[in-house]
Amino acid sequence: MIRKAKTKDAYQIAELINHYAKKGLLLPRSLNSIFENLRDFWIYEGEGKILGVVALHLVWEDLAEIKSLAVREGFRGKGIGRKLVERALKEAKDLGVKKVFSLTYAKEFFLKLGFREIDKGELPQKVWGECINCPKFPNCDEVALLKEL
Repeated sequence: MIRKAKTKDAYQIAELINHYAKKGLLLPRSLNSIFENLRDFWIYEGEGKILGVVALHLVWEDLAEIKSLAVREGFRGKGIGRKLVERALKEAKDLGVKKVFSLTYAKEFFLKLGFREIDKGELPQKVWGECINCPKFPNCDEVALLKEL
């Protein structure tokens, strides 16, 4: 089941995201950051726990970001990530957003969902606000991908 995150989910969301952050695959998120941005999150729930998570963060009137996409180990490759991203894209479209981007290491995954690779310089400066918290800053090796809705 996919649903909007609730306050009780914040601890599991943090655990799941930070599991991948320790591997250098996601930006770490503090529990405080998750609570502050809880309305951005969608979760995939099954077997009594959160199996996947994604956030849709509005950047501007016509631009949003897919971020913090994570699927619990042992449940990857079952379509959970795809379903979460599709749900976030539907929400973006419902909100009137025209373009959605992601900064990711999972280039092929996003290409299969209709995103196209772009130069990071095409994204507005405002997007880079969280980068200062990244251990790889300023040598970012993520790929920028964009989907027009």
